Amino acid sequence: MTQTIPAVSVACAGSGRSAKANELGMRPMQERAYERRGEPYLLIKSPPASGKSRALMFIALDKLHHQGLKQAIIVVPERSIGSSFNDEPLSRYGFWADWRVEPKWNLCNAPGGEDGKVGAVGRFLQSTDRVLVCTHATFRFALDRLGVDAFDERLIAVDEFHHVSANPDNKLGTQLGALMARDRVHVVAMTGSYFRGDAEAVLNPQDEARFDTVTYTYYEQLNGYQYLKQLDIGYYFYSGAYADDLLKVLDPNEKTIIHIPNVNSRESTKDKHREVEHIIEALGEWQGTDPVTGFQQVRTAAGRVLKIADLVDDDPSKRERVSAALKDPTQKNNREQVDIIIALGMAKEGFDWIWCEHALTVGYRASLTEIVQIIGRATRDAPGKARARFTNLIAEPDASEQAVTEAINDTLKAIAASLLMEQVLAPRFEFSPKTTTSGPQPGVDYGEGGYDPDKCNIGFNEVDGSIQIEIRGLVLPKSAEATRICQQDLNEVIAGFVQDRHNLERGLFDEELIPEELTQVRMGQIIKERYPELDADDQEAVRQHAIAALNLTQQARRRLVDADATGAAATTPDTAETAAGTAGGSTLHDPGPNLALIAGVRRFAMDVRELDIDLIDRINPFSEAYAILATTMNADTLQQVAAAISGKRTSLNPEEARELAMRAVQFKKERGRLPAIHSPDAWEQRMAEGAAAFVRFKDEGRYD
Repeated sequence: MTQTIPAVSVACAGSGRSAKANELGMRPMQERAYERRGEPYLLIKSPPASGKSRALMFIALDKLHHQGLKQAIIVVPERSIGSSFNDEPLSRYGFWADWRVEPKWNLCNAPGGEDGKVGAVGRFLQSTDRVLVCTHATFRFALDRLGVDAFDERLIAVDEFHHVSANPDNKLGTQLGALMARDRVHVVAMTGSYFRGDAEAVLNPQDEARFDTVTYTYYEQLNGYQYLKQLDIGYYFYSGAYADDLLKVLDPNEKTIIHIPNVNSRESTKDKHREVEHIIEALGEWQGTDPVTGFQQVRTAAGRVLKIADLVDDDPSKRERVSAALKDPTQKNNREQVDIIIALGMAKEGFDWIWCEHALTVGYRASLTEIVQIIGRATRDAPGKARARFTNLIAEPDASEQAVTEAINDTLKAIAASLLMEQVLAPRFEFSPKTTTSGPQPGVDYGEGGYDPDKCNIGFNEVDGSIQIEIRGLVLPKSAEATRICQQDLNEVIAGFVQDRHNLERGLFDEELIPEELTQVRMGQIIKERYPELDADDQEAVRQHAIAALNLTQQARRRLVDADATGAAATTPDTAETAAGTAGGSTLHDPGPNLALIAGVRRFAMDVRELDIDLIDRINPFSEAYAILATTMNADTLQQVAAAISGKRTSLNPEEARELAMRAVQFKKERGRLPAIHSPDAWEQRMAEGAAAFVRFKDEGRYD
C-alpha cells in the first residue's frame, strides 16, 4: 500500500472537448492557433499533449501555400522530438493538404556529426523541397555558418521555446533576435512552459511585443479530456537510500516513469546501474529480458509479471533496442506493452507515452521548467486512465550543515514547483476594481443570489473558463503591454517570484516577516526588473494582479481544506475546477465535477470584512505551503531547517530601501503624512525604516 502524499489535486470535468475535431480535423487548441496563422510572429503557449506539433503543421502548410514563404524549418531541442513532425495524412481528417517531410530532410534521424548536418541545411535551402526538421544545435551552427540572410522568406518554427533566453549568452536567443531584426522570416514559437528554470526572460520586451500570443491553458486541456478525471502533484521526504522508500510511493499497478537522480546529485549513490538493480529487486523477482524489446521482466509478490524498460543502461545496443521498442508506432495504443520506464536524462520533453499514470522523480530537478515537462508525461488522456500523479521524492536533511543546506535548497524548489503548478492548473483570473459603477458582466454566474452591488462579487464565466473577481483599490493597467501581461503572463511573473530563494526562505521561516515586504517590495522589484519599459502605475497594476492571483489561489485552497476537514460540502455549479489536497494528502470528498476554486475564493471573501488589495497584500503567499511542509517533514528536521535559515537573515539592501521609500511616498500621498517609525502597524514601521535607510544610502553615494 503506497502512502498518500500532500498534493495539489485537480478534479477534471471530462467533457471530451479537447479531443473533438472540427471539419478540418483540428482540435480546439489547433483551431485557435490556426485562426492566427497570418501573424508573422506567433507564440503558442499550450500544455503537453494539446497538439502543438500538429497545430504547427496546419499553420506551416498555410504559410507555404498561401502566404508566399519558400520553406519551413522546424527546430526541436533534441533528436527524439523530431519524430513528432513525421508525415501526417491530414487530408484524411478534413484538411486540404497532407504534411510531408522528405526522409533526408529530417536531420534528427541523420547519422554523423553537426558539420555534415549543417551542410545538409545549406543544401536544403538551395532545394525546392519545403520542410526541414533539425535540432536547436544544428540550427545554431547553420546560422553561424550561413548567415541570417540565408533564411529570408522562410518560416522558422521553434519547438520547446523555453530553451531560448534573452540573456546575451544564450546563442539561440541572440540569433532569433537577429532574425527578427532583419524581419524577413516568420517565426512560430511553441512551449508548454513559458518560463525558465533560471528565471531569465525568454525574450526581451521589444521582441516579445512583436509576437501575437495564442494561449491554451492546462485548465482547458484537462477539463476537455474524456478519460482523465484527477491529477495530483506532491512531494514526499525520505531518509536513507531512496530505493528503500520507493515502494512507499510507487504502486506497481500504475504505469510509471521513474526518473532516477543525476549521478552528481546528493540523492545519487553514484552507481546508477546498481540503483536500477535495486529498484528491480524491490519490485520482485527478475525473470529475464525480452529478446525483442529488451524490457526487463519482473515477477511481483502478487504473481504479476512487470515489463520494465531500462533507459539507464549505457550499452548502446541494449538502450537503442529498448528505445526503439518504446517508439514503435504499432504499439502506441497498446497499454500492456510496458509497465514501468526507468530513465536518467531521458523520457522528458516530447516523450509521448499516453498510458503513463505516475511520473515519479527522485531528487529535485534542475528547474521548474523541467518539472513542468516531467509532469506533462503523465497528463496524456487515455482509455481507462482516470487518475494521474506526479511525485517528487526528496531526501530529508541530515545532521551535517552542508547536507542541510543542500536539502533546504531542494525542499524550497519542490515547494516552488508545487505553488507554481497550482497556479498553472487554475483557470484564468479576470480582476476588476470594485467601484460605485461596477455591475454584472454578461455570461458570468455570480452564484446563489446573483450579483450584489454592495459587495465585491466573484463569478465564473463558463464560456472562457475564467473567474471574475472584484477587488477594492485594484489598479488597472493602462498600456496595451501591461494589459497583455495581466491577461497572459501572470504565471510567468509568479514563477519568477516563487523561484526566488530569498522570498521562499523568508515566507516560510521568518517569524518576524511583514508580508508586505514580499507582496509589495519583493514582487515590486521582480516586476521592475522584468518589465522596465512599463511606467510606475502599470508596474503597480501588474504587481497587484500577480499577487492577487497567487494569494487568492492559496487562500481558496485553505478554505477548501478547512471545509473538507469539517465535513462541509461545497454546493457549486457543475463545472470542474482546481481543488487542493489537504496537508495529509486527501482530496475533497467530492472529486467529481465541481467549482472548487471559486467556492474557496467565495469562502475567503465571506471570511474577511472586505476584499481589497491592502488585505491581499497583508497575506504571506507561502503560509499555506508551510502548513503542508509541517505535516510532511519530521518536526525536528523542520526546526533545524528553520534555524539554519533564520541564522542568515540580512538587513535591508539599497534596492529594498529604495522600494520601501517609494512606498512611503505613496503612503504620504494617501494619508497626508510620512510613515511613523513607532507606529503600532508593522508595515508602516518597515516603510519608515526603509525611507530612513534610503536617505542614508543616498548620503553614502550608494545610488547612481
